[in-house]
Amino acid sequence: MNYTYKTKGTCSKEIHFSMDGNIVTDVEFIGGCHGNTQGISRLVKGMTAEEVIERLEGIRCGRKPTSCPDQLAQALKNR
Repeated sequence: MNYTYKTKGTCSKEIHFSMDGNIVTDVEFIGGCHGNTQGISRLVKGMTAEEVIERLEGIRCGRKPTSCPDQLAQALKNR
């Protein structure tokens, strides 16, 4: 199943992701730091949603209360 999540508080504007059951099969960040978001996308591919949430939730970007990884965790929680 395909999802789109509008991010809040980050340079990225949206996250497009696909799931096969509870497994993350693809992630694409729209905007943000391309190298970092591409790395995140590759690292989480094949992981369960719960594992991604556990590892990424709460990561901050500088003084911001969130980050692109944290926004991915929020997207998975709210799918």
